[in-house]
Amino acid sequence: MKEREPLVRHIFTADPSAHVFDDRIYIYPSHDIPHDGTDDDEGGEYIMEDYHVLSMEDPDAECVDNGEALHMRDVSWVGRQMWAPDCVRKEGKYYLYFPAKDHDDIFHIGVAVSDSPIGPFKAEDSYIEGSMSIDPAVLPDDDGRYYMYFGGLWGGQMERWKTGSYVAHPEEIKADEPALGPFFAELSDDMKSFKEHPRMVQILDETGEPVKAGDEDRRYFEGPWMHKYNGLYYLSYSTGTTHYIVYATGETPYGPFTYRGRILEPVLGWTTHHSIVEYHGKWYLFYHDCEISGGINHRRNVKFTELRYNPDGTIQTIFPYSEDQKA
Repeated sequence: MKEREPLVRHIFTADPSAHVFDDRIYIYPSHDIPHDGTDDDEGGEYIMEDYHVLSMEDPDAECVDNGEALHMRDVSWVGRQMWAPDCVRKEGKYYLYFPAKDHDDIFHIGVAVSDSPIGPFKAEDSYIEGSMSIDPAVLPDDDGRYYMYFGGLWGGQMERWKTGSYVAHPEEIKADEPALGPFFAELSDDMKSFKEHPRMVQILDETGEPVKAGDEDRRYFEGPWMHKYNGLYYLSYSTGTTHYIVYATGETPYGPFTYRGRILEPVLGWTTHHSIVEYHGKWYLFYHDCEISGGINHRRNVKFTELRYNPDGTIQTIFPYSEDQKA
């Protein structure tokens, strides 16, 4: 497989969550459905209904589409829009976490279970109690605990939950107010519920002050991902309107996290969403753009490229269309 080339072309894929299970790379993307509707700030154009699991024997191998792993028709609480998922393994079981709107058009996060990393997955009858918004990403920590990070502004409805309960039309957050961060919560032992009430992650600037809502180059918008490198926690995310993937670091999974820099410069298309995974001592960034559709925002394709660290632990910024940076 060539870096920075679409992993598959026969379907549109986005929002890749990549993991290594049994020395093989598995990618859990969302599945864009082609249509002729218009785009809007609420994400109405993203009408995804199911999940396909992609896999690669190694980064040089061809990518395989393992077929449909879960469809909304098999999830009783889902009304529409099954967006970006994630998957983790615990004690031989695979847990697929996914956001979707319920029948009242409110986003929650569900879980489906399988004995295989490629599914099929069987969903629980209801969403995770206390869950909200979109973009679940789960960190399996070294001590055996699992933490979920989630949330997205605008169409992701995160600002509707800032008071702790759902508000359909919340007050606008002022530019000089602290930006919202993603929510997080430790998962219970059964992996199907939260052990604690979700709290909001705090992201700080270099002076120790919260990043402000008007700081669109650095503030959180959506698409959280958490990984560890040399014992440090790296929270990475999309800035949304400015189209960067950036990162912040912290000493614990609870934060706070201090902004450190950019990982990925803007790609073709409005959204940007990623994951980071290690394979045989090298690190890789999985992401999407709109190359094969020529820039249609809801017809995206997943790619990957090598991610490199500097000696001080900072991440080298990736320019996605630079030939000089390709491995």
